[in-house]
Amino acid sequence: MRAGIVGLGKYVPQSVVTNFDLEKRMDTSDEWIRTRTGIEERRIAGNGEDTSDMAYNAARMAIENAGISPADIDMILVATVTPDRPFPSVSCMLQEKLGAVNAAAMDVSAACAGFMYGIVTGKQFIETGVYKHVLVVGVEKLSKIVNWEDRNTAVLFGDGAGAVILGPVSGDRGVLSFELGADGTGGKHLYQDEAIIMNGREVFKFAVRQMGESSVNVLHKAGLEKDDVDFLVPHQANIRIIEAARQRLELPVEKVSYTISKYGNTSAASIPISLVDEVEAGKIKDGDVIVMVGFGGGLTWGAIAIRWGK
Repeated sequence: MRAGIVGLGKYVPQSVVTNFDLEKRMDTSDEWIRTRTGIEERRIAGNGEDTSDMAYNAARMAIENAGISPADIDMILVATVTPDRPFPSVSCMLQEKLGAVNAAAMDVSAACAGFMYGIVTGKQFIETGVYKHVLVVGVEKLSKIVNWEDRNTAVLFGDGAGAVILGPVSGDRGVLSFELGADGTGGKHLYQDEAIIMNGREVFKFAVRQMGESSVNVLHKAGLEKDDVDFLVPHQANIRIIEAARQRLELPVEKVSYTISKYGNTSAASIPISLVDEVEAGKIKDGDVIVMVGFGGGLTWGAIAIRWGK
């Protein structure tokens, strides 16, 4: 029995903040942001809208898409570094909001790689036969930990949530291989003090190397070659980092997800949000081999090769 994605959903706040809006707040420009990051706008959570609220909206969509009820969920895993509060966990708050009375619940903290860690964790419970349905949510309200006076970081981040339901899938579908990793010695390059602090040069070098290496590694583990990849869904942190991963896999641009222009870097939410957009656009189809890869503070990274479908 192999675990795969049987339902998915997303939520992004209504409020759109464009690069031109940021020009009015800080010493930056639309041209500077676009050429260096690929970002044109980002979504920012409204007043009274917290992490658990966004997680709920994405989770409801995923549950409906999977054709199950909240009572069918055996476990909730929420990947986030911006919980509503230290405890109770976002996953426990989400369990209450959903009425998922039969679900165990815990949060996963691996920054932008958190969704990958959540998928791999949920996969184990399904493939050992312990659970049948695991809800994995990547969600961030980064706007509450951004220093809006720091133009090097404030222009990068957005809020949002993406969710998937993991369950048993048929045939050769499902998660084919994965890689998770961490390098705690790099924690000093990306962390939260009062706000997000980042050494952009060092994070960029790490990301370019690791995104490519991890993508190739999961293909080798699955017995696949680069030309077996139908679509790449990378963490949406920077257009140049995405391009480096694309070139490492020798993929044409039409086989890569580029949602960064619309949402910015939504950390743990970026890969599931991108998945929803690409499935809805018809770019990911049943039987396709998909590679998902992300990196984040910690430093952490994760990659998954999955054959799409139920």
